[in-house]
Amino acid sequence: MSENKDLILVDLDDRETGCGEKLDIHRKGLLHRAFSVFLFDGDRLLIQQRASGKYHSAGLWANTCCSHPRVGETVAYAAAKRLQQECGIENVTLHEAGSFVYRAEFANGLTEYEVDHVLTGEYSGPFKADPEEVSGLRYVKLDELKHDMLISPERYAVWFFTAIGIAEREMA
Repeated sequence: MSENKDLILVDLDDRETGCGEKLDIHRKGLLHRAFSVFLFDGDRLLIQQRASGKYHSAGLWANTCCSHPRVGETVAYAAAKRLQQECGIENVTLHEAGSFVYRAEFANGLTEYEVDHVLTGEYSGPFKADPEEVSGLRYVKLDELKHDMLISPERYAVWFFTAIGIAEREMA
């Protein structure tokens, strides 16, 4: 697969329309392809706290792993690669649960405008967070997580609220 650093621009039907540099795409608020991975262990979900140095949503809790496929990469390949890089997790079978489009503007002038592919899998093995990407990784029971998301929504990344519903339906 390509080691190209460019992200994939898409239309609302997730058809490729071009490519561009990551930060430039987020400055201009262009629609691009992304993915969110959810790893479950029974009624628990492995969630990640984004590293304090992330360009947006730093310190917020989100799904196990998320990123963008690069030009020349499939969503499945990119997701497996990022799981290994961010979480030290390998050899997990992922299933695409669905996708959604969202747009969020951040105080730093950047905009996330993504077709986000939600992937799910079962995992109960070891993990090791890359501190450049992840401040923490932990399993949490779904009912406790949903309760906390209701009472403290500011602790969670904006896309997580939609993506978790898609992931949970897939795992039901």
